[in-house]
Amino acid sequence: MAGKRITNPAGSTNDLRGDVLRVLGVLKVATADQIQRISAPHLSYRHTTKPTPSEQKTARTASHTGALSDMRKHGLAENGGTTKAGERLRNLTTKGLEAASYELDRPVTEMGSTARGAGSSGASHPMAVTETVIAMLRPKPNLALLTGEPAEAVAAAQAAVDAPDGIGTIASYWTEVPLPATGTWNAPGKGGAQADIVLTAPQDEVPLLFIEVDNCHETAEEIAAKLEKYARFFKRTMKDTDGKVRPMWRTRWTAPEGQPGDAPHPPVLLVFNHIGARDPNRTVLRLIELTRHLWQGERQKGGHHHYDGRIPIIATGLRNLRQHGPAGPVFLRFGRDRMQPLLEAIGNPRREAADAHDREAARLAQEEYKAQVRRAAEQQAAKKAAEREARRPVCAGCGVKFTDERWEVARATDWGTPKDTHPQLCDDCKHQAVLAARQDQVDNERREQDRAVPEQKVGGWLSRLRS
Repeated sequence: MAGKRITNPAGSTNDLRGDVLRVLGVLKVATADQIQRISAPHLSYRHTTKPTPSEQKTARTASHTGALSDMRKHGLAENGGTTKAGERLRNLTTKGLEAASYELDRPVTEMGSTARGAGSSGASHPMAVTETVIAMLRPKPNLALLTGEPAEAVAAAQAAVDAPDGIGTIASYWTEVPLPATGTWNAPGKGGAQADIVLTAPQDEVPLLFIEVDNCHETAEEIAAKLEKYARFFKRTMKDTDGKVRPMWRTRWTAPEGQPGDAPHPPVLLVFNHIGARDPNRTVLRLIELTRHLWQGERQKGGHHHYDGRIPIIATGLRNLRQHGPAGPVFLRFGRDRMQPLLEAIGNPRREAADAHDREAARLAQEEYKAQVRRAAEQQAAKKAAEREARRPVCAGCGVKFTDERWEVARATDWGTPKDTHPQLCDDCKHQAVLAARQDQVDNERREQDRAVPEQKVGGWLSRLRS
């Protein structure tokens, strides 16, 4: 135990330090509070009997604060300034990012920067990005770790468990990802964008989603210019490792190819954190018009749209996202007139419904065709059976129709000569005819024998004895 204290004076465990590496490896900069809420949400329901919220927060974040202290001692983490609320920011060093790459199973080249200096101006944008990830994740507390806690705290934790799930795990997210319109992944050129968040969670039906977070400081024109950079990036192609030319983004991420004639680019979610002076509602209305050429689909006969080569653009507010999560109807897809859950907003439910209708119609048509073929075959079989029945022989003796077996035997020939002795008779009549023929033969043989015996003359030896 003494050795552990010397190595990690704050007494942190491998699991706690692993929590920190995974969270900061993704988010680049976060507070101890945010690290705890993501990696150990059950702690949010402990220490609720402390007299003040500040003391409760200190108690629930103590474990990860200790882990950060130990990691700072080993050169893995460092303090990165403070938020505008006075909370201390933490980030990984280059050495820490390398360690995090093992925890997240990612190449070091995809880990991004250390975010050193992000807190020099309060880190309002990095904090909004982190809060967006937490709102998307909606981490669930482990109720088994709350045994003995007050009933109110357990009830609150149970409510969190029962609430709709979030999307993915912390390893499903990337932040500060360059989207090069020129240059390479590792050395982006001019004209590209940088995604605030990239989400890949195919297990939750979100194979690829780009997220931009705005604190309502940017104008609609500035956001539209960023979306134009997204469009340039999505259109860029390059030769993949198999020698085939593909969209550049497909050489790094995987997503379904889409339907023929309806293969949109990956969706982009805009999350507005209303702390700036600009009204997000007005910004969105203006943005819809400025980017119409990027997102507007082509209306089809079935009333749905195809979005081939278009970008699904969705908007929501961070406050609504926190409250309702991805499953809540708080997402507005540009071009639609109602709020939807995220999965519906990034998808094409009307086209899917139309496709399902077409598949069902095709299935019914196929079944009807098979039924018609079956009925035609049955009618043909019935016709052949009737024709065959009309040809069925009738016994010349009793008038009864032949059985199939009798008919087959009666038709058999040997070099054109009938094999059957009585082909015009049924089995019973044939049997009687055979018996009658045999009896006639016996009678004939007896008569032949009788004719062969000579007739005795009158006055033979008996007459001589009498004389």
